[in-house]
Amino acid sequence: MPSTLLFILPFLLLYTVIVVYAERKLAAFIQDRLGPMEVGYYGILQTVADLIKLLQKEDLVPAGANRLLFKVAPLLIFVPIFLGFSVLPLSATWSSSLSTAAFFLLAIISLDVIGIVTAGWASNNKYSMLGTMRAVAQIISYEVPMGIAVLCVVVVAQSLDLQEISTQQGIFNTSVSPMLGIKALPSVTPNGGFLAWNVFRMPVLFIAWVIFFIASLAESNRAPFDLPEAESELVAGYQTEYSGFRWAVMMLAEYAMMLLVSFAGVILFWGSWNTPMPNLGSWNLAAWTTGQPGTIWVHVWGLFWLISKTLLMVALQIWVRWTYPRVRIDQLTTLSWKFLTPIGFILLLICAAWKLVLI
Repeated sequence: MPSTLLFILPFLLLYTVIVVYAERKLAAFIQDRLGPMEVGYYGILQTVADLIKLLQKEDLVPAGANRLLFKVAPLLIFVPIFLGFSVLPLSATWSSSLSTAAFFLLAIISLDVIGIVTAGWASNNKYSMLGTMRAVAQIISYEVPMGIAVLCVVVVAQSLDLQEISTQQGIFNTSVSPMLGIKALPSVTPNGGFLAWNVFRMPVLFIAWVIFFIASLAESNRAPFDLPEAESELVAGYQTEYSGFRWAVMMLAEYAMMLLVSFAGVILFWGSWNTPMPNLGSWNLAAWTTGQPGTIWVHVWGLFWLISKTLLMVALQIWVRWTYPRVRIDQLTTLSWKFLTPIGFILLLICAAWKLVLI
């Protein structure tokens, strides 16, 4: 949806500048140090200074590299991730009309591996190629448990439409659903609020979210699953030969992927754009924090709750990165195929049985 992408692009750039600074400060806090302190008050301009430096650096292409593929690879990594934002429901009435948005989102998330393979192969560098092979093994492995976790939600919601999945988790199911042509399920809690979110409405989905979160770390190449980069072993993996603006685009893609999978996790499991405030009869907290259908406040509050919950998920990803050490490649694949995938299939069977009993 073009209007969504017009909103997302400036937000994505601002988000990246802020989150890079926040990650440095959070990492410093976890490791009992100060982090950026010199550039600007409390080091707040350090990320801006780094961005200016990257834009000024010379764009180098190795002599033995495939010049065309080397230059195109960063775009092949970033563009599919950027397109993934086009199907996200941002409020009760602001979303795409794609009825298979969940499937489209899963497909988009997995496409960045093509750019990673291209970057590693075109660099004509052994470290880059090793990082590329690790990326292929990692992303293919963790697409399976991630897909199963999403399928658990799809089975419960009986829809691939992210807006319908969002609507089923909200306080205004009876009033918003007819506007969107969506039939609200009777299993939605009448009181709404956080009680109607998937992780509370169907507690088994909390375990599915844990699987989704772990898989999303691997899909984003974030520690402890950052083996394709692994600076302590492979210099920088598939990014080794990149510098300046092209390297900055790769970093933008990584942080954009963090944001995209966090959006997806919130939409599928944690209530999407819906308020956590329940309707408690005369104490109608939800009415104050949702907005009546047809008003601008539906968009304002929808964006507020969706972005707030998403940024909390991003903070959780940062916390994990600076808490746990990097795993070995055999540990990474073992976790996916021997643990997450079997558990995911069990959860899927439970969700299917639950829907059959409910129907």
